[in-house]
Amino acid sequence: MSESREPIVIRNGTVVTMNDANDVHFGGTVTIEGDRIGRVAPAGEAVEVAGAREIDAGGKIVMPGLIDLHYHTALGKGWSDHLPLWEYLQTCWYPMIRALDPEAARWAALASYAESVRCGVTTVNDMYRQLEALGDAAEEIGIRAVLCNDVATDEHELDSLADNAAAFHSKHGAADGRIEVRVGIEWLPLASRELLREARELANELGAGVHIHLNESLSEVEISKKMYGRRPTEVAYEEGILGPDCIAAHCVHLSDAEIALMRETGTQISHNPSSNAKLGNGVMRLPEMLGAGLNIGLGHDAAECNNSRDMFEVMKWASLLHRAVRVDAGLQQAPDVVRMATRNGAAALGHETGELAAGRKADVILVETNSTMFTPLMPESVDHVFSHLVFAANGSCVDTTICDGKVLMEGREIVTVDENEVIAEANAAFRDVVGRMVVPDLETVQA
Repeated sequence: MSESREPIVIRNGTVVTMNDANDVHFGGTVTIEGDRIGRVAPAGEAVEVAGAREIDAGGKIVMPGLIDLHYHTALGKGWSDHLPLWEYLQTCWYPMIRALDPEAARWAALASYAESVRCGVTTVNDMYRQLEALGDAAEEIGIRAVLCNDVATDEHELDSLADNAAAFHSKHGAADGRIEVRVGIEWLPLASRELLREARELANELGAGVHIHLNESLSEVEISKKMYGRRPTEVAYEEGILGPDCIAAHCVHLSDAEIALMRETGTQISHNPSSNAKLGNGVMRLPEMLGAGLNIGLGHDAAECNNSRDMFEVMKWASLLHRAVRVDAGLQQAPDVVRMATRNGAAALGHETGELAAGRKADVILVETNSTMFTPLMPESVDHVFSHLVFAANGSCVDTTICDGKVLMEGREIVTVDENEVIAEANAAFRDVVGRMVVPDLETVQA
């Protein structure tokens, strides 16, 4: 049964459309009818919608909801996060998600999605386990969620393609289509050529996309060369994983040949700069990849790898990191970075989001500018608006989050779930899961 939504008129805001022309309407209006944007109007145009709820956006930026293109629901933020990637995965991440049960997964997802909603994220592309519980949580809080299992070969005791297919049949299309399920592959060190081929076959059979980690770390590249005689992206190409429906996360260590394979196949990329930095995994060759014409969105990765689901902070990293490494202040200008977090992410997922335009899905956020964070702000300066969004703002500036035409947060208060209950239950679930973890000795898991 479809959810009913009251029409909404958002008036008097600085409307950052993210359309092809990057139009910004000062004193503009956005209307929402059902799950779609009805109209985007500049100042001075009369706009009336019968029976609509009115939201005064004076002093606020109205913009598309942010899209977190690579995401892991997680319980263990800040837990054992001093380790490099391989050791962290083997001694913390995998033991924790092996100990996960549906109840813990639901509370973990509610806590994760609540933080994202608070930071203006309206879509998550989430690879985790217990997808039915995750889907229930996404449906309850109201976020748009693309979910996939953490699939690996059997000896690694994670998820199977059968688990992923079952989740697809259980949850894909739930919540008026707001919940989607894709096929997930953890990464090549936990896979096989046969598993990769079967994953692509399943994705094609279901009409679903693929979500995979690729070329995240130098250790992954070396493991792939030992296991397969090829670099990770080369193996993924040979087994048919790559394509326009594939989102490849990280892609830090792509060779020129691998960049060419990404371009040839039209594969979508999630750049996760703050996670890559925290884990010491390196810096993506972003200028070369953009120069090759690749579509690149932004993700936070897992809270353990970043300690924050704040996509405003990820935007900042996506510019500053490359400017610092390349000694070039001309890289990653603010409007381009905002586009990565909105339009590019929507294009990667095939969603009608990421832009404020008539007919697009009504995923909209309101950002408060009446604060020292946005001071000074030159009236009607487009450059100043974009600069503050990327280089000054953080998630605490988000006042209102609307997804699929439904208000999830207003005045910094989440209205769809009891956040205090979510926090208490997620903390309890974390302690329970830690108590069930079986942690191997660090010396036995060296790559």
